[in-house]
Amino acid sequence: APALSGHLEDAAGEGLIADATIAASEGQADALWRLRDTISEAERASGSAVHHDVSVPVSAMPRFIVQAAAAVEARFAGAHVIAFGHLGDGNVHFNVRAPAGADGPAWAAGEGPAISRFVHDAVGAVGGSISAEHGIGQMKLSELQRTGDPVRLAAQAAIKRALDPLGIMNPGKLVPLAIEDAAT
Repeated sequence: APALSGHLEDAAGEGLIADATIAASEGQADALWRLRDTISEAERASGSAVHHDVSVPVSAMPRFIVQAAAAVEARFAGAHVIAFGHLGDGNVHFNVRAPAGADGPAWAAGEGPAISRFVHDAVGAVGGSISAEHGIGQMKLSELQRTGDPVRLAAQAAIKRALDPLGIMNPGKLVPLAIEDAAT
C-alpha cells in the first residue's frame, strides 16, 4: 500500500487524478466493491443508454476517456457519457446516455448504430478493441468486420475452414457465414 500511495500522490501532483481512495481494511474494500457493483444498476434505473464494453491500452485509458467522451458529447447533442470499469487492465464500460427528456428507447434505436461506430472508431484510434471481457457476440459481428484487422480476420477464417471444413460447428458465429460459404 505505501508504494501505491506514493504513485497516487505523484499522479495527483501531476494533475492526472483528482481524487483516489485506498481501502484500509477488508470492510472498506468490500464497501468499494459494493459501490462498483451498483454502478450498472444505478445507470439502468436512470434511463436508456447505448452500451459499449471496450478495451484500450492502459497507457491510453485517461486520454481515451476524456477525448472520446468529449467527442461523443459534441457529436450527439445532449448525450452524456458514463465510463467506468476495470481501468487497471484497460477494460471500460463506455456508455452513452440519452439526452434528458428524450424517448430513451427510440433515441437508442435511432442513434445507437451511429454512436457505436463513432465509439468503436475512437477505440481503434488508440489501438484498442471493440470488445473487452464479454466477447464479440452476434451484436458486434458486423462491427468486427468493419473495424477488425483484415489479416487477422482472414487468419481466423482460414483456421475455421481448417478445423470445420463443412461449416457445421457454430455456423455464422465470429466468422460470418459468407466467409464460411466461400470456403466450401
